[in-house]
Amino acid sequence: MKTSKITIRQLFGISEQILNGANIEIKGRKGAGKTSIIDAIRFALTHSSERDWVIKNGADEGEIIIETDSGLTIDRKARKGKVDAISVKENLTTVNKPETFLKSIITPLQLNPVEFTQMSKADQNRAILDLIEFDWNMDWIREKFGEIPQGVDYSQNILQILNDIQSDKGSYFLSRQDINREIRHKLAFISDIAKDIPDGYQAEKWRNYDLSAQYTELMKRRDKNGKIERAKAFRDSYNNKLRGLEANREIAVSAASQAIATERDNLNRLIAEREAEIRAARDKLASLDAKFDDKKKIAQSEFETAKAKLDKDTGVAEQFMNLTPEPTEELAEEIKTAEAMMKHLNEYDRMSAMQSELEGLKAKSDEYTEKIELARSLPAEILETAMLPIEGLTVKDGIPLIHGLPVSNRSDGEKLELCVDIAVHNPSGLKIILIDGAEKLDDESRERLYTKCREKGVQFIATRTTNDNELIVTEL
Repeated sequence: MKTSKITIRQLFGISEQILNGANIEIKGRKGAGKTSIIDAIRFALTHSSERDWVIKNGADEGEIIIETDSGLTIDRKARKGKVDAISVKENLTTVNKPETFLKSIITPLQLNPVEFTQMSKADQNRAILDLIEFDWNMDWIREKFGEIPQGVDYSQNILQILNDIQSDKGSYFLSRQDINREIRHKLAFISDIAKDIPDGYQAEKWRNYDLSAQYTELMKRRDKNGKIERAKAFRDSYNNKLRGLEANREIAVSAASQAIATERDNLNRLIAEREAEIRAARDKLASLDAKFDDKKKIAQSEFETAKAKLDKDTGVAEQFMNLTPEPTEELAEEIKTAEAMMKHLNEYDRMSAMQSELEGLKAKSDEYTEKIELARSLPAEILETAMLPIEGLTVKDGIPLIHGLPVSNRSDGEKLELCVDIAVHNPSGLKIILIDGAEKLDDESRERLYTKCREKGVQFIATRTTNDNELIVTEL
């Protein structure tokens, strides 16, 4: 679809200008009104302008009518004090949603290709990506990623969005980076804890080990074994102790015998010396046997009492002396081991908790990796089904490549030719390209551009600054 007639009235300083469907080059000095024609056509197709005054000074209304060879008519009016009017008819049938329709038949690069050559690399790439037609919405994003990724400008082209999602500055990459850093920190901490924990450590065994009960059992065994040893020792010394008691008795008897013998000798001397005291001495002598018997009885009584106590103690000892001592070494070693193992429980629990956290962190890191890889793989899937504006267009790392080369590697002339390719990519689109500032190209590049437009069947309207005082419109 090409224009067959363009009528401009009272717009951008133009009183009236009529163009047929030919390729034209508008020449003249600066300020002659060349760009006004271009701006009027842009205004008709986009309802936008960088100029403050759209209507020609002194007029109340401006109008541009674009007629095409397919029966399409675009009639846009700018009115002072009133809302601008737009009418789009296709074979006399009014087109609903005219602004949306116009966007479907034209691309920004067709309307200002020279500006495209002056854009930054990022803006040029964005302009190319914006031309890729792929039907998506936020539900599509949510379906693919299970959420709406944060920190992304969703007003961009879908391929730029996916590139931002997977980039090393994206929330997924940065979040994964933070998680991996935490994983490394926890692994180092776990390793530091694990070096002090014995191999094969049985945490639940030592957690449930009743140390107090085992201590009680050990003390009970040791007390019982002590009694057994003391009982045996006591029993072994019984005879010795009995002989000791008997010796004490004999000593007491012997001492008493010697004492009586001495006293008897003394008394006999007294009798010999003191005849007068014989009677008293004899009476006292008669009582000595009874006194001896008493002392003998006392010695026997003490012996019997001591023996009875010894027999009683021996009876207690006999309760234990025949018992077999219970082993304590194994239990004591077990308790010692338990005490050592139980000291590790707190650190083991901390390590286990961290290991559980690590599983969650690793799962989250893997999830981010999957989403990053998804964002990297989706462009290829999209390009398989999307309508591409240029033959040989691919996308790598968010950068559009045309036959393997980025746009930034092309000359200004090649970039303008690229806009021609874009103008013909849409079969139902308006095949026109507005070249404002063709003087910026050398003669060879300009002629090559014009030739390509003709070969591709694209109508071009170009402006070129010259020294001509009059505005010259030339059909080419």
